[in-house]
Amino acid sequence: MWPEAVVATEDGLEIGDEAISFLNVAEGVPDWNTLGVDIVIDCTSFATQRAGAQVHLKNGCQKVLVSGPSKTAEDCDAVLLRGINWAEYDSGSHHIISMASCTTNALAPVVKVLLEEWGIQSGFFSTVHAYTSTQALTDSPRSSPRDSWAAAENIIPSSSGAAKALKFIWPDLNLTGKAYRVPVRTGSIVELNVILEQMAEPDAIARAFQEAANGGVLKGILGVLDREYASSRIIGETHSSIVDLPLIQILDGKLLSVAAWYDNEMGYATRLAEMAVELAGGDVVC
Repeated sequence: MWPEAVVATEDGLEIGDEAISFLNVAEGVPDWNTLGVDIVIDCTSFATQRAGAQVHLKNGCQKVLVSGPSKTAEDCDAVLLRGINWAEYDSGSHHIISMASCTTNALAPVVKVLLEEWGIQSGFFSTVHAYTSTQALTDSPRSSPRDSWAAAENIIPSSSGAAKALKFIWPDLNLTGKAYRVPVRTGSIVELNVILEQMAEPDAIARAFQEAANGGVLKGILGVLDREYASSRIIGETHSSIVDLPLIQILDGKLLSVAAWYDNEMGYATRLAEMAVELAGGDVVC
């Protein structure tokens, strides 16, 4: 329960001593300049195409942070993730910024560690993901036949755009994958299976993830678990990616399997807030 009083008013919400205005964007995008808004975080899915994001810039804001993967590389100015490629941010040319998906944010730290330490020849991933609003709660028609099945009663195979988003960051990365939507509200896990370029041992893999989690650019973004947990354990976790160390497996020194948990709501929302602070020129406290 929120510790302060929350009151709905005709114009928005009052939370403690703070007032949050309500704007109906269905009636048109507001004049952000008049409202004094410099950064818009668009969570509507319309900004995943450039036209949907560009309207915010035309209406006076300086930056648009897209909460989702852009349809193509041309639909945004950059795909940027904290701890991964944020150093590439150019304030002069990057005005529409995609933060990709929660699965991309879970995979990217794992990929980064493996690429820098051993290299990746190729690989597949599978994410076992909490069901989402694109699915039906009861059996009912959807454009995707699989999504027509009741989300809370089925394991439903689905596509994932994470591989395409990762290639925006690492163009030479040879990786693809898919998703399985399962009957949990939040709390997901992605399994990455890759062929490494160099030989490795499980203990060395585990140490690399532990070191990355404890310091450097991935601190606060990548986490590790060294005990055997299930999905409820990671609900509320603010890390984007939490490597399950006991699940690390390697075959013949190069065929590696790594699994990483993520709260697909809290982890992603935390990075989104941090990115907004970064764009505003503030200091992020991990």
